[in-house]
Amino acid sequence: MSSPLSTPERPPAGSPHPGMGFREFVLFIAGLMATNAIAIDSMLPALPEIGESLGIDTANHAQLVITAYLLGFGGAQLVYGTLADRFGRRSVLLFGLAVYTLASIGAVFAGTLGVMLAARVLQGVGSAATRILAITIVRDCYSGSHMARVMSLAFLVFLSVPIVAPSIGQAIMLIAPWRGIFLMLCLFGAVLFVWTLARLPETLHPEDRSPISFAGISHAFGLIVRSRITVGYTLAITMAMGGLFGFINSAQQVFADAFDAEAFFTLIFALIAVFMAASSLLNARIVEKLGMRRVSHAALCGYLTVTLVHAAIVLAGIESIWSFSILQGGMMFCFGLMVSNFNSMAMEPVGHVAGTASSVLGFVSTVGGALAGFALGQNFDGTTQPLTLGFAALALAALGFVLFAESGRLFQRDRRVSDTET
Repeated sequence: MSSPLSTPERPPAGSPHPGMGFREFVLFIAGLMATNAIAIDSMLPALPEIGESLGIDTANHAQLVITAYLLGFGGAQLVYGTLADRFGRRSVLLFGLAVYTLASIGAVFAGTLGVMLAARVLQGVGSAATRILAITIVRDCYSGSHMARVMSLAFLVFLSVPIVAPSIGQAIMLIAPWRGIFLMLCLFGAVLFVWTLARLPETLHPEDRSPISFAGISHAFGLIVRSRITVGYTLAITMAMGGLFGFINSAQQVFADAFDAEAFFTLIFALIAVFMAASSLLNARIVEKLGMRRVSHAALCGYLTVTLVHAAIVLAGIESIWSFSILQGGMMFCFGLMVSNFNSMAMEPVGHVAGTASSVLGFVSTVGGALAGFALGQNFDGTTQPLTLGFAALALAALGFVLFAESGRLFQRDRRVSDTET
């Protein structure tokens, strides 16, 4: 099948799906990938004001604004892949972006916590379409090294979002109330909707559309749950995501209440995000040479060591803003080396049902991680002790699930796993 975007600037003559030039396409995919991170991180500085405005009497309950979004985002991933295979990429993406935009409007006018949480769940449901469709559309248009190039370039833009998003939210709050952040998200969604409507062709060939088959979906689910490697690494990812979401939920309170350093929050959060971005880029350079298992298992050991050291420092009563920031940066550096490789290894045995498997993996890791992160955040008591002890517990659980996946052996050479291996 000829690619509609296989040349740097324009599709080949006679392409059935003439579309964007290469640079525009990369920016478009990066924009889709950014919708999730910006919807989470941009509002972190505003959580106290949101809680006060909506009458939330317990500071920890403001974290529900983050968790509600993550639950919608994780849950909806189960259906978008199947819908996109049946109805096409463009229409499903437009639907998701419309839901994201309208839900953002609902959040702008929310007057109660219930309305805000409903809007955030729907915003997550809409954003899930961008997570699934961004990768799917790239795969429709490219393969091999060309696909890797597009994803690498888009990922560079995507990595910058967690670094700058809290600062964007803080800047908006300098000139407008917290509702201005949701207005920004509404405009962001609207721009992507119009961009999709005006410029994105349908990338799924009519003959490749597949009917929705519940028997086929059930068969795919059965293959997934019978794969020891897929189950083990999916649960390990879930534990790691729990640590990430626990940090995101509590970060603003940690700097404001535990360290009385709220003014440094956006700067240090950005620096910690840089550690994760750097490790993701490093992984891309070393993983083919060293192998996914060696890189990710070493990172897991580093992740566990950092969390245990951090917990020991807190229990010894010598925690400071500097120890927290440095160790959290180390934890996120290891996270960046772990999760992408864990994801790839979880998908190895189920390649022939990759669409369903990807949806299930995204659902379990996001929803499970959101609930674990919420549990950590709800135990915040003005110190970092509950958070750091939770990090260590989740890291130990992740190690246990990896040992389960690998039958107790770490640092093995990568091997090709058959679709029937369990």
